[in-house]
Amino acid sequence: MTVFIKGKDAFSFAFKQFTDTVYRIALHNTANFADAQDVTQEVFIKLLETNKAFRDSEHLKAWLIRVTVNLCRDKMKKSSRETIVENVIFNKSDEEKNDVLQAVKSLPENYRNAIYLHYYEGYTAKEIGRILDAKENTVLSWLSRGRDALRKELDGGFDDE
Repeated sequence: MTVFIKGKDAFSFAFKQFTDTVYRIALHNTANFADAQDVTQEVFIKLLETNKAFRDSEHLKAWLIRVTVNLCRDKMKKSSRETIVENVIFNKSDEEKNDVLQAVKSLPENYRNAIYLHYYEGYTAKEIGRILDAKENTVLSWLSRGRDALRKELDGGFDDE
């Protein structure tokens, strides 16, 4: 039996369960904390405004991620992306992790999002494909090319997992 989540129930559930995920993805795709907070707020406003029914929590989460990525893309089109995000996830004293994070942030959008969703959020290529509306093999190519770009950027300091 399929249970649909809709309206205020979807909003309440999503806000409790997925605010951190939405914020982390927004932070990963924007230039600063304020932009990430704005995007997070916009995502949940869009959820309140939609009449969409979600099959389950994973369908809802995938929709939130897709909306987050799209809003970040729109925000970045409006502003110059010259500023690299300050160290968000890792301690600044940890040079190697900071270098990897900065290298990931400098990747083209498709590679960056595939790498982030796979390594930071734990999604499979198939799941990422559904979220980003791409074929699984395309996502696998993005992951491979993203890793290659990271290796070059970090002079071989990035190991495959």
